[in-house]
Order: sequence, then structure tokens, then C-alpha cells
Amino acid sequence: MVSSPHEAMHRIFQEHPDLFSRVSEVLGVDFGPPTSVTVLPTDLTEAHPLERRVDTLLRLETEDDEPLLLAVEAQGKKDPDKPASWAYYASYLLTKYRLQPILLVVCQDRATAEWAARPVHFGPRQWPLLTLRPLVAGPHNMPVITDPAEARKDLALATLSAITHGKDPDIGAILKAVTTALQDEPDAVKNPIIEFISQGLGKLPAAALWRKLVAVDLSFYKSPLFEEVRDEGRAQRAAEDVLAVLAERGINVPEDARERISGCGDPEVLRRWLRRAVTAPAAEDIFVVD
Repeated sequence: MVSSPHEAMHRIFQEHPDLFSRVSEVLGVDFGPPTSVTVLPTDLTEAHPLERRVDTLLRLETEDDEPLLLAVEAQGKKDPDKPASWAYYASYLLTKYRLQPILLVVCQDRATAEWAARPVHFGPRQWPLLTLRPLVAGPHNMPVITDPAEARKDLALATLSAITHGKDPDIGAILKAVTTALQDEPDAVKNPIIEFISQGLGKLPAAALWRKLVAVDLSFYKSPLFEEVRDEGRAQRAAEDVLAVLAERGINVPEDARERISGCGDPEVLRRWLRRAVTAPAAEDIFVVD
């Protein structure tokens, strides 16, 4: 199953394809900004039943160089089978499009990034036939952007920085810089960035901090994330009401029942439990199905 961080790490290049030129500059390789971009099909499946699909594939055209194909792969962990797949992608793309391919691997932890960056040689030891050298973006080389002014200059790069540094001790300052930079931006700019970072952080502890910053610093009334945060706040208050009513009535609440009430995220279910809490002889009775 594809995870949210996986999607965010490569899809941001679909929304902001010119981000690649800034990332490559950070990585010490000079690729000029594209003058036009075409999103290509990601299905690299052959006629026989073997499916191979790259995460994001873009055709980039610049003023100075010939067009090139940018394949972006989001890599969450080490996978010994991946280098062979990446080599296949490169040869297939070159054969199909007759354009030079380049592979950018985006990682969220340093160990995976360092693994992905190692050149891999294919062929016998005496005469390697092919060498795979992907560009790799991760917490080891992406900038740590904690200055709102710097984040405002390049919101796409700041977004990728926040995603790749999701496990960084400074993630709080990174996320705060983004919310501060977004305060004066229109919703059309704000909302996609909010969603990308929310997806990119996935289930990391930083995701909870991001949600709080969104709720406190910004007003995303049209953002799905804001609606989710608002619903969670309602659910938390409703759970507290259920427990308060039971406590006021002197009803003992076992630990498993307390955890079930506190962990419920459905406001409608909590409202039903609240109505039952007024008369239920025992805490467990509020869970009885009508």
C-alpha cells in the first residue's frame, strides 16, 4: 500500500516541476530551470505481464540543453531490489523516448538516502556494463529552512525541506517558518502546501505538531486538513463531556472504557454515548447497541 509520505515526496515535483532545478543546485549539479514541462504516463509496463511503474515522470525542456526525462522516486526504506528496477526504468525510458533520463530519489531518513546515493555497478566485476548513479535528496543534503523570509522566497523548496526533515530535531522551527510564510498567501497557494506537508509527515510525531500549527497560525476554512483538525477538536471535547457526566454521577469508568471513549474520533457516536451517560447504570452500558 502506498503511504502518504511516499506520495508527497514525488508528487510535489508534478505540482512544482521547476523545483528540480533548485534541488539539483543544492545537490551540486547544474540543471537549468525548465522552459516547459510535460507530465508523462508513469506506467512502464512491457507487453508481457510484468508491471513496472515509476512514481513521477516529467519531460523537462530548457533553453540551453536538450530535453531530458526526470523520473522521481520516493523511497521510504532500503530495498535491495530497487537499483535493478531503477536501471530498468532508465534503459526503458531511453529506448522509448530517445531522451536522456535522470533519476531523482527522495528520502526521509539519512540511512536510506545514503544507501540510495551509492553508485551501483551492473555486470561482472572485471568489466561493469552499467553504473547507476541517482541524484538523492534527503535530510542529509536538503536545506533546513527555519527563517520565514527564506521559506517565503521558495515555498516549494520549503515544503520539500519540511517533508524530508520530518524526523529532524528542528522540525518544529521548520514547520513554524512555513506557517508564518503562508499567512499572507492566497488559499490557492496555502492549501496544496498544507496538504503536501500533512501527507509527507504521515504518522511521524511531527504530524501532530503540524496540525496544531495549522489550527493556531492559519485559517484554512477550505482546507481538508483544517476540517479534519476541527473535527478532531469536536471529538475531543465530546469525549471529555461523556467522561464528565459519568464522573458527576459517580459512575466508575474502567480503564478500557475510558480509553475507548477518549480514542473515539466520531462526534456522532460520542453524542450518542453522551445521551446514554445521563442514565446508564454503568459505564459499559453506554456502548450497548440499540
